[in-house]
Amino acid sequence: MEHTQPAEDLSLTQQPSTPEFGDPEDPRDEAPDSSDTVVLSLFPCTPEPGNPESDAGSSSPQAGNSLKHSTTLTNRQRGNEVSALPATLDSLSIHQLAAQGELSQLKEHLRKGDNLINKPDERGFTPLIWASAFGEIETVRFLLEWGADPHILAKERESALSLASTGGYTDIVGLLLERDVDINIYDWNGGTPLLYAVRGNHVKCVEALLARGADLTTEADSGYTPMDLAVALGYRKVQQVIENHILKLFQSNLVPADPE
Repeated sequence: MEHTQPAEDLSLTQQPSTPEFGDPEDPRDEAPDSSDTVVLSLFPCTPEPGNPESDAGSSSPQAGNSLKHSTTLTNRQRGNEVSALPATLDSLSIHQLAAQGELSQLKEHLRKGDNLINKPDERGFTPLIWASAFGEIETVRFLLEWGADPHILAKERESALSLASTGGYTDIVGLLLERDVDINIYDWNGGTPLLYAVRGNHVKCVEALLARGADLTTEADSGYTPMDLAVALGYRKVQQVIENHILKLFQSNLVPADPE
């Protein structure tokens, strides 16, 4: 892994937050893309042309994923004379190391003790939440084995499960669900893991969450249900997954009980 990102790449001003659900007809819902920030977009706006329905399905960053590592420019790239030196691994915090998947350095930090495994940053994000948000599957697996608590919520109720669902990291979602985390956990604007998976058009992640019992009736504060969001965005595959799940639920309820 190359280490060319400036030290400020994962600063507090660039931490992921869970945006509000908005009106699909409201043009203000389109958030401008910034190379200096890490953004989680969750507005039910119209998908970009040429970007067909897709699913992350595995823990690897993809083009078009709204959750991305920062690409902050150095001073020289901005045209200034003084160039900012890239961050060294020794200068990164345990949260930055977790987000970037630097396992060997992360292990060294944890061996120092001081109960760092569940240490929150200023917004309440733990190393596990950071690793889950950036799809670092091996880091997530290591942290869980080391004793990281997957039930911890950040200050605005962000969870490792919600952020993994936002990125469509189905394998991480599975790991977290094996630890009995709340599959319907909601955050500051009523967003749940299922709602975020739907918003990201992550078909496999939606399937996995529904298979584990995610609630289809939960509404965000704006009133959107998962199906409402899928319809507003025109995500046909997600709609079909939800419809098939509902059909299975109806069929299971219609099966007559076995005679005694």
